[in-house]
Amino acid sequence: MPPIPPPSEAPFWPQWGANPRHTGEVAVAGQSSLATVLAQVTYDPFVQEQITEAGFGLLTHYQAPLVDGNDVYHMRKTGSYVACSTPQAWRTTSEQCGPDAWETMIWNEVRYSWVDGVLRQAWTFATDWKPPPNGASLAGWEPVFHPIDVNGFIYVPAAGGAVWRVNKASGIAHDKLDPFSGSGAVAANTFVAGPLVADTSGNVYYNAIELVSPANGTVDPWLQHVVGSWLVKITPAGVITTATYAALVPGAPAADAVECPGQFNQNTPATPLPWPPDTTTLPTDRLCGAQRPGINVAPAIADDGTIYTVSRAHFVAMAGYLVAVNPDLSPKWAASLQHRLSDGCGVLLPIAEPGVTDMPNSCRNGANPGVDPRTNQLGSGQVSDLGTSSPVVLPDGQVLYGAQTSYNASRGHLMRFDADGNFTGAYEFGWDITPAVWEHDATYSIVLKDNHYGARMYCTAAHPVCAFTDEEYYITQLDANLEVEWRFKSTSDDPAHPNGFEWCINQPAIDANGVVYVNSEDGRVYTLPQGNVGDFTVPLAGHFLTAAIGAAYTPLALGPDGRVYTQNYGDLFVLGD
Repeated sequence: MPPIPPPSEAPFWPQWGANPRHTGEVAVAGQSSLATVLAQVTYDPFVQEQITEAGFGLLTHYQAPLVDGNDVYHMRKTGSYVACSTPQAWRTTSEQCGPDAWETMIWNEVRYSWVDGVLRQAWTFATDWKPPPNGASLAGWEPVFHPIDVNGFIYVPAAGGAVWRVNKASGIAHDKLDPFSGSGAVAANTFVAGPLVADTSGNVYYNAIELVSPANGTVDPWLQHVVGSWLVKITPAGVITTATYAALVPGAPAADAVECPGQFNQNTPATPLPWPPDTTTLPTDRLCGAQRPGINVAPAIADDGTIYTVSRAHFVAMAGYLVAVNPDLSPKWAASLQHRLSDGCGVLLPIAEPGVTDMPNSCRNGANPGVDPRTNQLGSGQVSDLGTSSPVVLPDGQVLYGAQTSYNASRGHLMRFDADGNFTGAYEFGWDITPAVWEHDATYSIVLKDNHYGARMYCTAAHPVCAFTDEEYYITQLDANLEVEWRFKSTSDDPAHPNGFEWCINQPAIDANGVVYVNSEDGRVYTLPQGNVGDFTVPLAGHFLTAAIGAAYTPLALGPDGRVYTQNYGDLFVLGD
């Protein structure tokens, strides 16, 4: 068998979203027929255990494949999966996976190399990184582990908020870069939270968070004040700088402030449906907690060096900000996501007619137009720790962020801000999506999944179970004004899925011809060509991988030879002609 060649030093898809702006676009044509599975590698052997324990799907976020010339770097789990035999007092019935299993699994980064048409393993590096512990804010969703390929090394998340620099030839750690060395107490409860990213000069950025100790499972750290959180910068020479999120978002409410937005509920204190109760009543404000990063956020870097990240109050996802940071980690601006959206009552939700009190998924008669019925104020983007939405810098310098919103059946909103932090518009889907961007003809287009869930919104006593009836699943392309250019609809002959299948991606990939690559829960990966008008249902190609109902949201990558690197049910697939 021929030896594995030396590692490539031509990073092509080196990080989340392929480049510092996270546009997911490359300058080569993909092998769009997807005729052949060139390789298949299992990287998560615990998929079935995780699905069984969660009870309804695979609640795991996965790394994007890192493609570098002849090589690809990707994660692999080893160790063991220990189910939670004795649930911690602070975990609910639906959270039976988590701390026990997350502590016994081992996260590895593996180098593979193409040798005579075969993808062969060169080395495996086992890291000491663990995800932040499970609890109320994560609800069983395993955070993402995501290295980066830059400066001739693979930078791999480590324990204690640190990073390993791994030799690409040997797979042996060159050194450990630790912003928090010298404090064992900090290291024990500090975590790399989200993907590592790099700018065009090779500076590496990531978020870190320090939580209180879970205290042997008796305390939920997500319900206690956060101890600290930071944006970290590491230069190619290994010089480390940090900035606290308190410094990056100086105008946010203090950790102990009780002024963050609450929502109406039917429990304590009870607010009977339908909502809002009248035109003036507001829900009780909540304890904020300190600002800290969304757990799976990958910072984006604009061409001028501005770093964009996302912050939220520790206890209140609705008190979030898009944050702009100068290259020296001094604050540039922080734009609130609160009260930006005016498409609630009377727009996405009907307002009930006079005397009607049992109309499902509707606002109370007389409601103020545009408000979120749960808050009686304009809608706010939420920074959810369950997703991986990350900023994307557009060619004109504007920035997109996919925020969560619940009043539109949990579809979220894709929110857009200009380079000065002014809100410039939104599209009414944004759940767990980092959009891809296709630059063409002196303009650009934005590609995202666009799932219309058959989700429960909120229901009256006369309609205890109600749902939107427009359950449909699209891949949508928007123009630079956030207007729809075309949509590809998922269809199905499966009686169990008459409305099609959900798109299980957290970012598409786009090649030089504008061809879009996406995964679906129907078990296929699709290539969608440009030149479409309105809705269309015939893709350029589709290739079946494996059944994937309840699959994790996964990113794709393209190689310099146009091969497609995609994921499904814990396996990495490489497709080509």
